Amino acid sequence: MRTPSLCGAAALALALFAAPIAAAAQEAQPDDLVNALNGVFGKHAGKRAAHAKGICLKGSFTPTAEAATLSKAPHFSAAVPVTARFSLGGGNPAASDMQKDNARGLAVHFDLGKGNTTDLVMISAPVFVAKTPEQFVELLKTVAPGPDGKQDADKIAAFFKANPESTRQGAWLNARPVPASYATAQYFGVHAFTVTNANGDKHVIKWKFVPVKDEQGLSDEDAKGKGDDFYSAELKDRLGKGPAQFDLYAILGEPGDPEDDPTAEWPEGRKELKMGTLAITAEEPDATCDAGIFDPNNLADGIEAPKNDKILPMRSLDYAVSFGRRQTN
Repeated sequence: MRTPSLCGAAALALALFAAPIAAAAQEAQPDDLVNALNGVFGKHAGKRAAHAKGICLKGSFTPTAEAATLSKAPHFSAAVPVTARFSLGGGNPAASDMQKDNARGLAVHFDLGKGNTTDLVMISAPVFVAKTPEQFVELLKTVAPGPDGKQDADKIAAFFKANPESTRQGAWLNARPVPASYATAQYFGVHAFTVTNANGDKHVIKWKFVPVKDEQGLSDEDAKGKGDDFYSAELKDRLGKGPAQFDLYAILGEPGDPEDDPTAEWPEGRKELKMGTLAITAEEPDATCDAGIFDPNNLADGIEAPKNDKILPMRSLDYAVSFGRRQTN
């Protein structure tokens, strides 16, 4: 997809937002989702509505020799520079780094040259919390505090009883240690994509980043001892010693694997193909990442979005609304 920069990706998303939303066949509008996020986390001038706390970075991506056999996308045939951002889920810029059930994020903007870019947006769990924008808005409104500043426990319990798929992400995160670093977490694409190689062969895949350096996570007690803001200093120290590296894998889907439900995890044991290595080399000013959005629908030729996934199309629109608001606040 041809976009001149992160800012260009934001402009594209804003253009999509200006188009009729009816094409996405959704009742929930982008403003509804951003407003619901603000209802949970508050409004914070100049900050994202989701993944407000983060660190902007730069680096490179180097493909494997086998990557081009799966996809003809340009970054799978030659090394490219990247802009990336680690983040914590939610819209609180003061969120605690030790919170176990908060998904970490890794967003990557690949510079393909001559104004061409593509993006990957990943989280530290293989599933999302909702299948549709409407369900996501309902979830956010359910957990938002009332006028008294308190949550309604009965209302929350009723929602999760009626929507058990929305419990899967929290259960997955709570069953694992707190990542010791942004650089030691695994990151997953919750959406399925179709990749095409130069011969026209197609495969349905999901993406996964695995840290090259395998390190154990933190116990709950050790995480508490680290405090609320240890990731930034830890990452600065780590990058001072060398790049933080992740291997990118394509998980190959099989018949019957859901392609349109980001709350559904594919069964274990699926074949995986190593596509390349991401090397994070240094921090960048926040302004570099804040100049635009990381758009999961900004896809290079050789990668196609799923046709019936209801969440994915709306993400670009939500991000565009959030981007517009933080530019004016």
